[in-house]
Amino acid sequence: MKPFLRQSILDVEESRIREVANAGIGRSDVLAFWFGESDEVTPQVVRQAAIDSIAQGETFYTHNLGMPELREAVSIYMSALHAPIGVERLAITSGGVNALMLAVQALVDAGDEVVAVTPVWPNLTAQALVMGADLKCVSLKPVNGQWVLDMPALLAAITTSTRLLIVNSPNNPTGWTLTRQEQAVLVAHCRQTGTWILADEVYERLYYENDTSNGAAPSFLDVSEPEDRLVVVHSFSKSFLMTGWRLGWLVMPSAMTQPMGKLIEFNTSCASVFTQRAGIAALQHTQQITPQVVAHLKQCRDTLVPLLKAVPGVEVAPARGGMYAFFKLQGHSDSVATAKRLVVEAGLGLAPGEAFSPEAHGWLRWCFASKDLERLAQGVQRLRGWL
Repeated sequence: MKPFLRQSILDVEESRIREVANAGIGRSDVLAFWFGESDEVTPQVVRQAAIDSIAQGETFYTHNLGMPELREAVSIYMSALHAPIGVERLAITSGGVNALMLAVQALVDAGDEVVAVTPVWPNLTAQALVMGADLKCVSLKPVNGQWVLDMPALLAAITTSTRLLIVNSPNNPTGWTLTRQEQAVLVAHCRQTGTWILADEVYERLYYENDTSNGAAPSFLDVSEPEDRLVVVHSFSKSFLMTGWRLGWLVMPSAMTQPMGKLIEFNTSCASVFTQRAGIAALQHTQQITPQVVAHLKQCRDTLVPLLKAVPGVEVAPARGGMYAFFKLQGHSDSVATAKRLVVEAGLGLAPGEAFSPEAHGWLRWCFASKDLERLAQGVQRLRGWL
């Protein structure tokens, strides 16, 4: 008998974040900070653009690579942050996760070696496993609550046998962010080994340091050439408060774009037109939307982290980027069991560290993207009371 499903699908673990969230379904008293999204709605100007599009009857297919107007808008937006990026290097996708999966489908065959920097959002490693890759993880190391990269260990792991390096910076869940110098070292090394880099930079604008001229986190696009073996993934979800819209984009070498259009056709055909109209409006109003989002998230971070630090047994450091506080809870090494208990016994919903890598046992992720700062304080009170 042939197997019912591909073994790689059967072997992929279900999301530990969802496992914990399921424990709180139907409970209105739970303060939920487990998912990676803000509780603020999409700005009205963006929503109205989609409403107008639907009202005008724009309910049909469009180009596989995305509407020309949106690709042009993305090109202008990205070129203002980095070196010029033409539309011939861009593809619009049905969400950032779709962009990531498309990249992995395009680059990875069964048996290929893939190296990933962990802890990381579990979808990034699961996608490689779904394709049947031989996955090798290089873990960041926690130092006084801050996770740091062992660059020599990562370089040693990337050899001529490595097809793809997956790196997420700013990182979900740790907030770790590559420096531009580190990115340059990785690009040079991967040129020598012939390794592709898949860079998840969806948190690029959610950056709280003052060490870049454009306010964005360091990007691989700033230290690479247009035809380098580099694919960068972006999303409208975080910087524009558009998680439910499922709209993202890929930046890639121009020689890859036409084949990527074929792959999009076989996956989703195209992103919906009215969603893309919303994306155009978001980019047109980015100066009114994104700086406000970033300023508020920094306020959220700077409210939550000191409160957590004051709780006995908590080890935490401010994230350089992203929207998460990743903290260790001493005496609670099983983060899945701890997170489930917190839901049931304290009405507090957090994501378990083990969802992101085995090395993160005992750690918990708290999404601080909340429009109500008092809600964050209430969550810490519940944690302290439970302890």
